[in-house]
Parts: sequence; C-alpha cells; structure tokens
Amino acid sequence: MGGVAARAIRRFAPGLAALRSYDPAWLGHDLVAGVSVAAVAVPVAIAYSQLAGLPPVYGLYASILPLVAYAVFGSSRQLIMAPDAATCAIVAAVVMPLAGADMTRYVSLSMALAMIAGVFCIVAGLARLGFLTNFLARPILAGYLNGIAISIISGQLGRLFGFTLEPAGFFRTLIRCASRLGETHVLTLAVGLAAFVVLRLIKRVSPKIPAPLIAVALGIAASQIFHLGERGVALLGAVPAGLPKPMVPDINMSDLQPLAIGALGLALISFNSAMVTARGFAVRNRYEIDPNQEFIALGVADIGAGMLRGFAISGADSRTAVNDSAGGKSQVTGLAAAGVIVAVLLFLTAPLASLPIAVLSAVLVSAAIGLFDLPGLARLRRISRQEFRLSIITLLGVITVGVLPGVMVAVGLAILQLLAKASRPNDAVLGRIPGADGYYDIAGCPEAETFAGLVIFRFDSPLVFFNSDRFKSRIRALVKETTPEVRCVLLDAGTMLGIDSTGAAALGETCGELAEIGVGFAMAGAKGPLRAMLEKTGLNQQIGPDRLFPTLDAAVAQLVGDRK
Repeated sequence: MGGVAARAIRRFAPGLAALRSYDPAWLGHDLVAGVSVAAVAVPVAIAYSQLAGLPPVYGLYASILPLVAYAVFGSSRQLIMAPDAATCAIVAAVVMPLAGADMTRYVSLSMALAMIAGVFCIVAGLARLGFLTNFLARPILAGYLNGIAISIISGQLGRLFGFTLEPAGFFRTLIRCASRLGETHVLTLAVGLAAFVVLRLIKRVSPKIPAPLIAVALGIAASQIFHLGERGVALLGAVPAGLPKPMVPDINMSDLQPLAIGALGLALISFNSAMVTARGFAVRNRYEIDPNQEFIALGVADIGAGMLRGFAISGADSRTAVNDSAGGKSQVTGLAAAGVIVAVLLFLTAPLASLPIAVLSAVLVSAAIGLFDLPGLARLRRISRQEFRLSIITLLGVITVGVLPGVMVAVGLAILQLLAKASRPNDAVLGRIPGADGYYDIAGCPEAETFAGLVIFRFDSPLVFFNSDRFKSRIRALVKETTPEVRCVLLDAGTMLGIDSTGAAALGETCGELAEIGVGFAMAGAKGPLRAMLEKTGLNQQIGPDRLFPTLDAAVAQLVGDRK
C-alpha cells in the first residue's frame, strides 16, 4: 500500500512529492524568494482587485490558498499562482453585468466563477486535455494580451485624472476622457504620474527591486506627510484586518449559464497564460512540466481562491520572474509568500488606508505596458503577415466588443486558423537526385529528376473530410499540367497516417476519374491504420493488390524501372 500511495502522490500531487524529498540547503533561497514575491504580490493584488471590480482586500484573499494549492499540486518549481491582469479583466466582464452595484452579490458571483472555472480545469486535467495549451496560437494569444493591456490602460484614465468614467469600450472611453479633461484634478494626476515614473525607472535601473512595493510605500508616505486625502486625492480607505472565513457563494440558478460560459473562457485563457510562463521558466531551469497536472493544479488553486472569497487567478509572469531572479528553488517559495501575505492581513492593513488610488492605477498601467509586446508584433509582421493580421484582429476584438467577447474572438480565430491549415495541407511532387538516396520535393530541389509518364505525389496529412476536396483537386491539376503526358500517379502514403470515410470516398473517386482518362494509380508506403481502412472499404481491390507497394523504391522499380 505504501508504494501505491507514493505513486498516487507523485501522480496527483507532484509538489507534495517534491516537498517530501526537499533539500534543506534550499530553504534560505526559498524564504528570501518568498519574501521578494510577496513584496511584489501584495501591492499588485490590491491593484488587480480594482481591475476585477472588487474591494482591495479581496486581491489578498485570492493570493493565499492558490499559493498553497499550487505548492502541493503543481509541477513547476518557479510558477507563482496569483491574480493576473487578463483573468481579472475577464472576471469583471462576466460578473459586472450580473451583479450591477450590489457588492455582496458581486463577491458571491466572483467566488462562484472561480470555483466553476476550477472544476472545469480539474476535469480537463483528468481527461488529459493538457494539449489545449497549444490550442490558442501564440500570435492570437499575444493579440489578446495586447488588447487586454490597452483596455487596462484606458480603464485607469479616469482614476489617474481624478474623475469618474463609466465602463465603456476603448474608443468611447477615450472620447469621454478627452471631453472631461477640464475636470482634471491636478494633484491626483501628479501623484499618479510620479508613481508611474518611479515604477518605470526602477524597472529600467534595477528590475530585481520590488518596484510596486516601493511605489506603494512612497505613495502612503506622501499621503500622510502632505495630507493628500484632505486635498482631494482619493485614498484607498480602510482595509479589513484578519483572515477571511471560508464560505459558500450565494447565487441564483439563472446565474449558472452565464457563469459557466464565462468560466470556460476563463479556464482556457488562464491555462494558456499560465503554461506560457511555466514552460518558459522550466526550459530556463532545465526541467519538464506536465500540462495535464498543471490543469489540475490551476483548478485546485481557483477553487481555493473562491473558498476564501477571492476570485480566479492564473500563473503570474511578473511574480514568477521575481521568484526566479531571487533564487527560488522549489514550491516552498509559494508557501513562504503565502505566509507573508497572511502576516500583512493580520498586522499591516492599517497603513494601506492612506494609499492614493492613483498609485494603484499607476501600478496597473505599468503592468499593462509589460503585457503589451510591440517588438513581438513587429517581429511577427516580418515573419508572417497572415498571423500578424490575426493578432491585430484579436486585439481589436478585445478593445471594441469587450474582454469576454474578445475571448470568443480569440477562440474562433484559433479554430479558423486550425481548420484553414488542416484543409490545405502541404503536398509535393517528388523526384530523385542523381547519386542521392530517397525522394525529394522538386519545388525545393530543382535538381531532382522526375520520371517520364509518372507523377509521384505526397500528401502530408491524413485524408479526411475537410481536406478531401483539396486532395482530389491537386491530383486533377497535376495530371492536367504535367508534361509529357501522365500515365500513372503514384501516391506516397508514408505521411498519410489515416483516412476517414469521406477521404476513402475521395480516394475511390480519384482512382475512378484517373481510370476514365487512361491514367493508372498506385500507392506506396501505406501504414497499418491506412491499410486497414483500404481493406474495410474495398479500395485495395479497386486500386489493385499489385499496385500497393511497401516502399517508393519498389513502386518505381516496377512502374518505370530502377533508374539509380
């Protein structure tokens, strides 16, 4: 039983298994890294609470159990689970229309959203759907995050200028802000700009210094010294001290459908975002992570956040980077960071009341600038104009129709891109290079020689319903365009790993069409699944057993003679 239990722990709780074999020499590194992570996580969590539409303390609530849960269930040694800009934006987009101005209901709905997303993630992990980490192509995910960055910046304009702007799309927000510039509270704007300059200077001069903590500390000091609250600068106000009690969210049955739809998009985006970060640091530190286990870990972390009145979280790239640069060796870093956040809630909430809200807005704007990847866009434009356009369309979708519909735009574009590529797979006409073994694409190797009367055609995909018409049209075109006259088409099936009923029908129709014009058809290199389907459909008889060859060499030797 002990061996079974150990295997179960390694399978479902890799972090716990790692803790059981923990190297004591790492403890100092992990504790220092944990304090460093918390120094950044506390002010960022408070800022992201406002982005999610919740009071500041809820960001701290959402930062405790996810760190503990990931330390037990996660497979990355560096990844930090915490409030994230993209997920916070989705939380606000889903919950705000349902809750309106009722904050009690808002809290319950955000808790429920996190828990439902967590359940989806756990189910996906157990169903081994970790491959979905590749579902959103990098250009589409980049476009989505760039759109989120622009939306965050526009959403903070009112707080920075010292007036209230109702939530609206990016362009409407800019127009409304421009129309109210005359109402700017100059001191509020000065405080926000000063905090922003501090954040950017520290990031440029010494990235290892916790810039958000420095900005928040300076903001609190300035507020108390210069009595900013009395001079019209909006302050954060009292932050409740103590730990939250776990509770069950109180929601209506009518809320379940919109929450479930939002949770699906939230799970997909947060998982992809977390995996981009986790994989990057795993490569840097030379170890592997398990995408399916990461799905489970994210799900448990989301449920933990919801249980303590928090909201959905994800892998936080900035805090993970702090962990790595501070020398964190294991998941103990997350446990140490959680302990520091608990200490802040118990003993250090009083000073936060004096924090100018404009400083939090500066933290959010600075974080959003970090999300926006302009060099990546420029590089993508050089590499692939089509993927660049997809990225820009996703960005525009986020800033025009909104964050949650932007998720649907991103997912829809990913599906369209996948289907477009799958429906037009690569193919090649093959020839032989004198003195070399094998067969080569004549488009890439002009020196490759073809055989008179024979076209050797390779189709680099399974032959299925969405590319069968492409297969037929390519062979028709080759027979029509090739000179001298084609007497036989030889299909290199080595890369055709499978075939469905529609593909089988297309293959049969192609054989029939070729026979009608006096052109033969042969096949070489068919693998087991393809051969089995040929037998089930009777295509092996239609093609002819003597025209089904084990290799291209055998086929060429019989069809035209060996020309080595």
